[in-house]
Amino acid sequence: MGDTVQQFFAVKARIAAAEQEAARQAGAVTLVAVSKTFDAADIQPVIEAGQRVFGENRVQEAQGKWPDLKLAFPDIELHLIGPLQSNKAKEAVALFDVIETVDREKIAAELAKEMARQGRAPKLYVQVNTGSEPQKAGIEPRDAVAFVTRCRDVHGLAIEGLMCIPPADENPGPHFALLEKLGREAGVEKLSMGMSGDYETAIAFGATSVRVGSAIFGSR
Repeated sequence: MGDTVQQFFAVKARIAAAEQEAARQAGAVTLVAVSKTFDAADIQPVIEAGQRVFGENRVQEAQGKWPDLKLAFPDIELHLIGPLQSNKAKEAVALFDVIETVDREKIAAELAKEMARQGRAPKLYVQVNTGSEPQKAGIEPRDAVAFVTRCRDVHGLAIEGLMCIPPADENPGPHFALLEKLGREAGVEKLSMGMSGDYETAIAFGATSVRVGSAIFGSR
């Protein structure tokens, strides 16, 4: 497991260098360590090395490992970065501190209902499908600003940021630039963009958090 911790510190160093290169403030970018498919034993050394923000793709998988880890390390911030089904809204609100994948009216309504019921308010991001890929979750770019407004005005949700996953075979730069522009238009402060292969580019375009999995934990 020594490798994982070394890789974690290497990623942290590259984020710091990318911040400097982009003339961003040191510490401006949050590392979300993507721990999906890895179990608690793989994750714990990274927590012990100081990492506190983690990302999971699936509600059910996260339920199997995070409640105990969060008890042991109460300052952990857990992000849902995979698609959310409306029938999982209850569990998602109970477990996650940040939900990055709000992308349709039905989810917004379910989250609003659950947050009121549970008295819990995870931070929320709207996922934008910047490449308009039919197989991918996320709201169309042209609808994103209006959707953020509806989340606020109709559902009473405080939307903190936007998130995107650019098409795998395209230059990510224009997608990051588009998300940054939409974020300004929607009046949100946070941009979750950039993964293991392109997080330094994302930092240059204004990412406030990057979601890095394989560069830390290795391939799944």
